[in-house]
Amino acid sequence: MNLDVNQARLNAELDKLASFSEAPAPAVTRILYTEQDLAARAYFKDLCLEAGLELRVDALGNTYARWQGSEPNLAAVATGSHIDAIPYAGMYDGTVGVLGGLEAIRALQKSGFTPKRSLELILFTAEEPTRFGVGCLGSRVMSGVLGTQGLESLKDNEGKTPNEARQAAGFQGQLSDVRLPEGFYHAFVELHIEQMPQLEQKGIPIGVVTAIAAPATLHIRLEGAGGHAGAVLMPDRKDALICGAEIAQTIETIALSTGSIDSVATVGIFDIHPRAVNSIPSKVFMTVDVRDTDLARRDGMVEAIKDAVRSISGGRKLKAVIETLNADPPASCAREITEATELAAREYGLRTLPMVSRAYHDALFMARLCPTGMIFIPCKDGVSHRPDEYSKPEDIERGVKVLASVLARLSMS
Repeated sequence: MNLDVNQARLNAELDKLASFSEAPAPAVTRILYTEQDLAARAYFKDLCLEAGLELRVDALGNTYARWQGSEPNLAAVATGSHIDAIPYAGMYDGTVGVLGGLEAIRALQKSGFTPKRSLELILFTAEEPTRFGVGCLGSRVMSGVLGTQGLESLKDNEGKTPNEARQAAGFQGQLSDVRLPEGFYHAFVELHIEQMPQLEQKGIPIGVVTAIAAPATLHIRLEGAGGHAGAVLMPDRKDALICGAEIAQTIETIALSTGSIDSVATVGIFDIHPRAVNSIPSKVFMTVDVRDTDLARRDGMVEAIKDAVRSISGGRKLKAVIETLNADPPASCAREITEATELAAREYGLRTLPMVSRAYHDALFMARLCPTGMIFIPCKDGVSHRPDEYSKPEDIERGVKVLASVLARLSMS
């Protein structure tokens, strides 16, 4: 398929999108429903309208831009990703799949191609867990994994629920209408930077994702006893920080002990109270992110971590509360999409690498609704979630061409 991808335009749009940020360049901070997030959404919508796409926004802010096909009653083929960014992140995570998806549609339009099935570009709300502690908020609700009751149990640092926050940001409508029925889409394909170094190290331009790892998130709260740093003797202490530190080290040991390179566990937040130089920490709040490509092994790590928390806190006479925010199963990518990706890459003379996504994405939850696949492109040194995150323009262009060809093929099936 002979496609003209306007990479200069796409680069300029990625740069412009990165300017909607709370952090100074080159860092990008764009948190759900903030002024910067809303401005970036408005910019995206303007681009879609310029491309002649029909817009729809649901009650949570998931944004859909549709190019109507010749048979609009058929289930559409979808692509897309996210534009929210964790604090001091980079400018390519998620955005390549959103603006690259738009450029793929524009390239198909320019080529004279007419899809049979409509093509729909999705901007997912809050793939990052920054504001409410749960990742892929929009696609979780869209796929029915998270219901309205579960949404109401979430709160940000100011105590606001997603319902309160989305209404304050101007998103109206019934949250129950966000969920889509199974089979609403014929297929979904997400273009994304790899966020690991394999493609770059091997000199391969296209990664064909075969599966997405299973994530779980735990919140751990420890309560000991505070006191004066000079007046409470060591044998009498119930130091929450020391207890939490021992738990954190044990979590690392648990992940290493599986013997699998696919097992990972991370303590991402470790907050103490009261944070005074001469006061014994009385409380700790920890988050634990546990992932694996094997569900049984992931669940084994989670149970081992819970047992360790109970054992260590009990031995130190501290109170421990463990909350499981999510424990999602892995997803397998649809064979018809991986094959279509391989074929599209061969058409452009591009080598491919079958690979597992160890980071999770909105595609994990879209797999609940329809056959799903992912296309990875290289990023420099595998760096992501940092200001120096970078993908070469030519690598982005290759990914967009492959995505466009896959969308075209799926739209005619």
